[in-house]
Amino acid sequence: MGYIVFTDLDGTLVDHDTYSYEAARPALNLLKQKAIPLIFCTSKTRAELEVYVEELDCHHPFISENGGGIFVPEGYFDSDVKFDHRIGNYNVIELGTGYSILKDTLVEISKSSSIEIINFGNMTAEEVSKDTGLDLRSAELAKIREYDEVFRIIDETEEKASKMKELIAAAGYNHTRGGRYWHIIGNNDKGKAVRILSDIYRQQFNDITTIGLGDSQNDLPMLESVDIPVLVQKPGSIHDLSITDPNIRRVEGIGPLGWNKAISDLIGKDQ
Repeated sequence: MGYIVFTDLDGTLVDHDTYSYEAARPALNLLKQKAIPLIFCTSKTRAELEVYVEELDCHHPFISENGGGIFVPEGYFDSDVKFDHRIGNYNVIELGTGYSILKDTLVEISKSSSIEIINFGNMTAEEVSKDTGLDLRSAELAKIREYDEVFRIIDETEEKASKMKELIAAAGYNHTRGGRYWHIIGNNDKGKAVRILSDIYRQQFNDITTIGLGDSQNDLPMLESVDIPVLVQKPGSIHDLSITDPNIRRVEGIGPLGWNKAISDLIGKDQ
């Protein structure tokens, strides 16, 4: 099979502000031409990802909500893979904690600590749209969460952020941060899901090389779990300063521009 590409979406394959992936179109076409699987690995929900699956005609497995669930199209693998359950046309490997548990835990932490938050579960679709810049339909899809609650700390300070991390850990859960938001999650992350799915591909196809592309701290577990990790630039033409691993390649180009360059350099030369 050769290559498999795992990618973050917001700020990586799609632009941080416009949510457009047009700048990456040449590299997307290259992957399709070479029949290289493109695996979305993101904080987005299954409902949101299904839109990208259709728009990009990308009918491969995907990983939703920071590694909460691995969704594999029915019949995609020939080998005997153990799934937890089936949703629609997908067989699902479930790694995350149920959304309602996470949401309730987060709200309780906020109340008991007096750290004010704004979270998707307590926002209308209109409010999510305004806060994120997503159109209304996309905001509705972003609220259909299964394994991950999204939130911001109001008037965030270093002290509030540190306290929030402590309280989430004390409650038995984990956190991560993306380009815009905090996330409370269970015992899952992008890296764990990437490793599981990569192992399935290797059982099926033997010799594969995994590529991972991201832009933020919450992509680090994914980047540390692939053969070729790539960090694209954030707005302002900077790389995430919190990611210091020297083994991670840094490509010039913000979001989809950097994504396009990285894939073209890695795969375009491998004719």
